[in-house]
Amino acid sequence: MVDDSLLAYVEFPSDDPERARRFWEGLLDIQFSARVDGEGEGWQTSGAAGIGLHSRGGGPGDRASLPWFRVTDMTTAADRVRTLGGEIIHAGAQFAVCRDSEGSPFGLAAAGTDPG
Repeated sequence: MVDDSLLAYVEFPSDDPERARRFWEGLLDIQFSARVDGEGEGWQTSGAAGIGLHSRGGGPGDRASLPWFRVTDMTTAADRVRTLGGEIIHAGAQFAVCRDSEGSPFGLAAAGTDPG
């Protein structure tokens, strides 16, 4: 059910995106690129497990850090989230924003998609 690469992406919302960008670039010795049309707002890295930054907002993925996990079957994964006591906050065929049984947010990305 979970793709071999498991962790697909981590998205960090920020009150000061430029400050956050300097922090993560300095800490991890990485470079962020501005997102292009269709990728949303903010910056992201490229690679197998990317990192993204954006301005904090009010949406389900905009208030806390959001790890994304690849799954091979989105319908089965969403069913398991609910069965195990989690919640689907935003459902989609390719992506879903969820909360685990303790209320921690996370995302699911269908295999072959790029959540960043």
